[in-house]
Amino acid sequence: MPFGISPALFAVIIVLLLVIFAFFLLFRRTAMAFREGAERGRR
Repeated sequence: MPFGISPALFAVIIVLLLVIFAFFLLFRRTAMAFREGAERGRR
């Protein structure tokens, strides 16, 4: 392993990154839908 990282720690880091990425996509989609709904309600 590079940088002397243990495989278990490496796996935990990858899982955390995937979870953060999934939350980011979900939040972005929710924000886009909310913005569309707000603009539609304003008209």
